[in-house]
Order: sequence, then structure tokens, then C-alpha cells
Amino acid sequence: MLLNLSRQRYALRMASILEIKKLALDLPEKQRAILAANLLESLPGVLWDEDEGVAEALRRDADLDQNPEEAISLELLDDQIKNRRH
Repeated sequence: MLLNLSRQRYALRMASILEIKKLALDLPEKQRAILAANLLESLPGVLWDEDEGVAEALRRDADLDQNPEEAISLELLDDQIKNRRH
């Protein structure tokens, strides 16, 4: 009886997650990006970074703060990514 009740609760939670996912995927791209960013911000920070990717990102961010002229526009970045794919 208890196991059956647990399965029902699990099924209800999963249904709501699947419904949320479907609704989220129906959002325009910009709204999905905002939602994704908000969800990621709601998670705890990185506690362990095996490949030091976060440290590298922080170094690059600090470097851009010191040398803003080295930054490229989002449009140029998009163009470079598109050209790399072809």
C-alpha cells in the first residue's frame, strides 16, 4: 500500500516536471535562455572544479575588465561560430 502511494506521488511529480519541460520548450528562445539562467543561478555554486574551467573563466573575465578593447561583439562571435561549423 505504501509503495503504491509512493509510486503515485512519484508519477505526479514526474508528470509536472514533464509538463514544465514542455511548456519551457514552447517558449521563445530568449525567454528559454532567461529561464535557464535563472534556474542555474538557483543552484549552489561550484564546489569542485576538476579541470579549473571556472578559474580560467574568472581569469579571462578579469583580463577583459583590464583590457576591454580586446572584447569582440556578440555579432562577431556568432559569425565566427557559424563559420567554424561550415
